[in-house]
Amino acid sequence: MFDAFTKVIAQADARGEFLSSSQIDALGSIVADSNKRMDAVNRITSNASTIVANAARDLFAQQPALIAPGGNAYTSRRMAACLRDMEIILRYITYSIFTGDTSILEDRCLNGLRETYLALGTPGASVAEGVRKMKDASIAIVNDRGGITSGDCSNLISEIGTYFDRAAAAVA
Repeated sequence: MFDAFTKVIAQADARGEFLSSSQIDALGSIVADSNKRMDAVNRITSNASTIVANAARDLFAQQPALIAPGGNAYTSRRMAACLRDMEIILRYITYSIFTGDTSILEDRCLNGLRETYLALGTPGASVAEGVRKMKDASIAIVNDRGGITSGDCSNLISEIGTYFDRAAAAVA
């Protein structure tokens, strides 16, 4: 896994070239937006339990068969496993937000997750819906302008959404 800086430098080095001015400008914008990125990650991380709990509550209200006898989240053990998985997915999404790169999310979380859920009989569509609910909650928290470094965050919000969308698509 490479961060944005290492990727750009490794690619230029492999070609035996200096960094171009557009590459330097792109890296400069990453540095300029880093405080916003850290604020967003901090907000999501400090509200992770609430994000996961509320997303699960909404999911189970929307799909009550999941918690009914015979459902995939029926019994406290299965419910705990469901909440744990949602929290793990959220944690890896925050890593991607922080680094601006999906490789850690792909390699350490999503790679093989759909196959695992299929083997366990876990409905991927329900997991994907839970991820979408976490996305909505996380974006609402990050969009709250209090305590966030000032400036336009629309690109960062859009980027954050893509990480959740990628996770939802990987398990659906």
